[in-house]
Amino acid sequence: MNGKCGDRLRLTMYTDFSLRVLMYVGTKKKSELSTIQEISTAYGISKNHLMKVTYELGKHGYIETVRGRGGGIRLAFAPEDINIGEVVRKTEDDFNLVECFNCTTNQCVITPVCKLRNALHQALAAYLAVLDGYNLVDLLGNKEQLGAILFK
Repeated sequence: MNGKCGDRLRLTMYTDFSLRVLMYVGTKKKSELSTIQEISTAYGISKNHLMKVTYELGKHGYIETVRGRGGGIRLAFAPEDINIGEVVRKTEDDFNLVECFNCTTNQCVITPVCKLRNALHQALAAYLAVLDGYNLVDLLGNKEQLGAILFK
Protein backbone atom coordinates (compact mmCIF):
# COMPACT_ATOMS: atom_id res chain seq x y z
CA MET A 1 0.00 0.00 0.00
CA ASN A 2 1.29 3.40 -0.91
CA GLY A 3 -1.61 5.71 -0.04
CA LYS A 4 -3.02 5.78 -3.56
CA CYS A 5 -6.65 5.31 -4.53
CA GLY A 6 -7.52 1.64 -4.82
CA ASP A 7 -5.54 0.41 -1.82
CA ARG A 8 -7.77 -2.04 -0.03
CA LEU A 9 -7.55 -1.69 3.75
CA ARG A 10 -10.89 -0.15 4.60
CA LEU A 11 -12.49 1.60 7.55
CA THR A 12 -16.23 1.90 7.90
CA MET A 13 -17.85 5.08 6.60
CA TYR A 14 -18.72 5.83 10.21
CA THR A 15 -15.05 5.96 11.21
CA ASP A 16 -14.16 7.88 8.06
CA PHE A 17 -16.85 10.47 8.85
CA SER A 18 -15.71 10.63 12.50
CA LEU A 19 -12.15 11.42 11.46
CA ARG A 20 -13.36 14.00 8.94
CA VAL A 21 -15.51 15.74 11.58
CA LEU A 22 -12.52 15.91 13.92
CA MET A 23 -10.36 17.32 11.13
CA TYR A 24 -13.01 19.89 10.24
CA VAL A 25 -13.49 21.19 13.78
CA GLY A 26 -9.74 20.94 14.40
CA THR A 27 -9.11 23.22 11.45
CA LYS A 28 -11.14 25.99 13.10
CA LYS A 29 -9.81 28.30 15.80
CA LYS A 30 -10.18 26.91 19.32
CA SER A 31 -13.05 29.25 20.24
CA GLU A 32 -14.95 28.85 16.95
CA LEU A 33 -17.94 26.56 16.76
CA SER A 34 -18.86 24.40 13.79
CA THR A 35 -22.34 23.27 12.88
CA ILE A 36 -23.39 19.91 11.56
CA GLN A 37 -24.94 21.71 8.59
CA GLU A 38 -21.68 23.40 7.57
CA ILE A 39 -19.73 20.14 7.96
CA SER A 40 -22.39 18.35 5.90
CA THR A 41 -22.12 20.98 3.18
CA ALA A 42 -18.32 21.03 3.17
CA TYR A 43 -17.98 17.26 2.77
CA GLY A 44 -21.20 16.50 0.90
CA ILE A 45 -22.22 14.07 3.65
CA SER A 46 -25.75 13.49 4.89
CA LYS A 47 -26.66 15.67 7.87
CA ASN A 48 -28.40 12.67 9.46
CA HIS A 49 -25.20 10.59 9.30
CA LEU A 50 -23.23 13.45 10.82
CA MET A 51 -25.71 13.86 13.66
CA LYS A 52 -25.07 10.25 14.69
CA VAL A 53 -21.31 10.66 14.30
CA THR A 54 -21.14 13.87 16.32
CA TYR A 55 -23.34 12.38 19.03
CA GLU A 56 -20.93 9.46 19.41
CA LEU A 57 -17.85 11.69 19.25
CA GLY A 58 -19.42 13.69 22.07
CA LYS A 59 -20.12 10.52 24.09
CA HIS A 60 -16.47 9.50 23.65
CA GLY A 61 -15.42 12.96 24.84
CA TYR A 62 -13.70 14.14 21.65
CA ILE A 63 -16.03 17.05 20.99
CA GLU A 64 -18.10 19.45 23.07
CA THR A 65 -21.60 20.44 22.07
CA VAL A 66 -22.87 23.95 22.71
CA ARG A 67 -26.66 24.02 22.52
CA GLY A 68 -29.00 26.82 21.63
CA ARG A 69 -28.93 29.70 19.21
CA GLY A 70 -25.43 30.16 17.87
CA GLY A 71 -24.49 26.71 19.17
CA GLY A 72 -22.36 24.08 17.53
CA ILE A 73 -19.48 21.76 18.21
CA ARG A 74 -15.77 22.11 18.91
CA LEU A 75 -12.91 19.91 20.01
CA ALA A 76 -12.96 18.97 23.69
CA PHE A 77 -9.17 18.52 23.70
CA ALA A 78 -6.19 20.02 21.95
CA PRO A 79 -5.53 18.24 18.62
CA GLU A 80 -2.24 16.87 19.98
CA ASP A 81 -4.23 15.02 22.67
CA ILE A 82 -6.53 13.15 20.26
CA ASN A 83 -4.89 9.92 19.15
CA ILE A 84 -6.02 8.60 15.77
CA GLY A 85 -5.55 4.93 16.69
CA GLU A 86 -7.77 5.41 19.72
CA VAL A 87 -10.46 7.15 17.66
CA VAL A 88 -10.42 4.31 15.12
CA ARG A 89 -10.70 1.67 17.85
CA LYS A 90 -13.66 3.49 19.42
CA THR A 91 -15.54 4.08 16.17
CA GLU A 92 -15.03 0.79 14.33
CA ASP A 93 -17.58 -1.95 15.02
CA ASP A 94 -15.01 -4.71 14.87
CA PHE A 95 -11.71 -5.67 13.32
CA ASN A 96 -12.79 -9.08 12.06
CA LEU A 97 -10.71 -9.17 8.90
CA VAL A 98 -11.67 -12.79 8.29
CA GLU A 99 -14.24 -15.21 9.68
CA CYS A 100 -11.92 -16.78 12.23
CA PHE A 101 -11.37 -13.46 14.02
CA ASN A 102 -14.87 -13.81 15.48
CA CYS A 103 -14.69 -16.68 17.96
CA THR A 104 -18.46 -16.95 18.41
CA THR A 105 -19.39 -17.28 14.72
CA ASN A 106 -16.24 -18.86 13.28
CA GLN A 107 -17.01 -21.92 11.15
CA CYS A 108 -13.70 -22.17 9.30
CA VAL A 109 -12.47 -25.77 9.49
CA ILE A 110 -8.76 -24.95 9.21
CA THR A 111 -8.67 -22.50 12.13
CA PRO A 112 -6.77 -24.84 14.50
CA VAL A 113 -3.82 -25.08 12.09
CA CYS A 114 -4.14 -21.94 10.01
CA LYS A 115 -1.05 -19.73 9.60
CA LEU A 116 -3.01 -17.01 7.79
CA ARG A 117 -4.86 -16.05 10.97
CA ASN A 118 -1.61 -15.22 12.77
CA ALA A 119 -0.29 -13.25 9.78
CA LEU A 120 -3.50 -11.20 9.65
CA HIS A 121 -3.42 -10.57 13.40
CA GLN A 122 0.14 -9.26 13.01
CA ALA A 123 -0.91 -7.09 10.06
CA LEU A 124 -3.83 -5.64 12.04
CA ALA A 125 -1.57 -4.94 15.02
CA ALA A 126 0.91 -3.17 12.74
CA TYR A 127 -1.89 -1.15 11.13
CA LEU A 128 -3.19 0.00 14.51
CA ALA A 129 0.35 0.70 15.73
CA VAL A 130 0.88 3.07 12.80
CA LEU A 131 -2.39 4.87 13.60
CA ASP A 132 -1.33 5.07 17.26
CA GLY A 133 1.67 7.07 16.08
CA TYR A 134 -0.58 9.88 14.83
CA ASN A 135 -2.55 12.51 16.68
CA LEU A 136 -5.10 14.87 15.19
CA VAL A 137 -2.49 17.63 15.12
CA ASP A 138 -0.50 15.54 12.62
CA LEU A 139 -3.50 15.45 10.28
CA LEU A 140 -3.87 19.21 10.58
CA GLY A 141 -0.34 20.10 9.52
CA ASN A 142 -1.77 21.74 6.40
CA LYS A 143 -4.58 23.67 8.15
CA GLU A 144 -4.53 26.53 5.67
CA GLN A 145 -4.96 24.20 2.70
CA LEU A 146 -7.71 22.25 4.47
CA GLY A 147 -9.47 25.46 5.41
CA ALA A 148 -9.28 26.77 1.85
CA ILE A 149 -11.13 23.67 0.64
CA LEU A 150 -13.55 23.21 3.54
CA PHE A 151 -14.55 26.79 4.30
CA LYS A 152 -15.43 27.98 0.77
